[in-house]
Amino acid sequence: MPLLKKISQNKKITKPVIYGISGTVLTDAEKYFFSKNGALGFIIFARNITDKTQLKNLTNSLREVMGGEVLILVDQEGGRVARLKPPHWKAYPTGQHFADLYRANSELAKEVLFKNFAEIARDLVEVGINVDCAPVLDILTEKTHQVIGDRAYGREANQVSELGRKVCEGLLSEGVFPVIKHIPGHGRGTSDSHLELPIVDASLEELRATDFVPFKNLRDQKFAMTAHIRYSAIDKNNCATISKTAIDLIRNEIGFKNILMSDDVSMKALAGSFAEKTKLILDAGCDLVLHCNGEMKEMEEINSALPNLGDEFWERFVK
Repeated sequence: MPLLKKISQNKKITKPVIYGISGTVLTDAEKYFFSKNGALGFIIFARNITDKTQLKNLTNSLREVMGGEVLILVDQEGGRVARLKPPHWKAYPTGQHFADLYRANSELAKEVLFKNFAEIARDLVEVGINVDCAPVLDILTEKTHQVIGDRAYGREANQVSELGRKVCEGLLSEGVFPVIKHIPGHGRGTSDSHLELPIVDASLEELRATDFVPFKNLRDQKFAMTAHIRYSAIDKNNCATISKTAIDLIRNEIGFKNILMSDDVSMKALAGSFAEKTKLILDAGCDLVLHCNGEMKEMEEINSALPNLGDEFWERFVK
């Protein structure tokens, strides 16, 4: 049975949320909380990893607690954003490496990139991970903050689209779902959204001609992650993750109709309590709330604001 259909049939999954975990094994408190509160999935970080055997045991325990298949995510882009690291896993190149290769030989770059992410996917499947939060589809500019930096696949929309497509194809070829990010584009951000809210003042015409293009070209992918950025031409008051106007643009103009998750709800770009942020994210039109740090009090507050997943979500999830 296909993975997403299997997940949709797990009756313990009831809530539109993905949680982080505090350590390398589940605590009793986590086992109780997760088993009672129906998360769709979990995200793995370096703090959750010591070696292959331990990580496989951890992902097995998540499935056991949830009584079946769930989404298990990781950020494994290559370069500095890689949670699975040497000596237990291979070190993979940055997005910049493939951008440079593309300029020298575009066909070779695409071929090598496909193989690179097929190999990453095999690493992930081996330890029970089924979603990779890649590719970054943000377009580099002269002012792009280093939080994106060498993670990006270039400065030109068509190049980023072509290379991003190969990342997706490589992952999917080995049974791992990609997550295109950070929609509708983080490349013009001049600050780190982990620490503060970036504001982009580019015109809608500029954004349509550049930043939106890779997301439009890859809108057929199953999962996308929002940018915690305020685009003044779209919504003067709210960052994209909590903006109904921005999410409407993502859905209708960019054309992404599948499963849209927030970036991490604990990042400083978002203000308010965790319950308030959760409600704003879902009310704006995102499908899923992502919470990464594994802090139980924050997860409990998020849970208090979550509705149940409905039929409409599951229909889009499995289609």
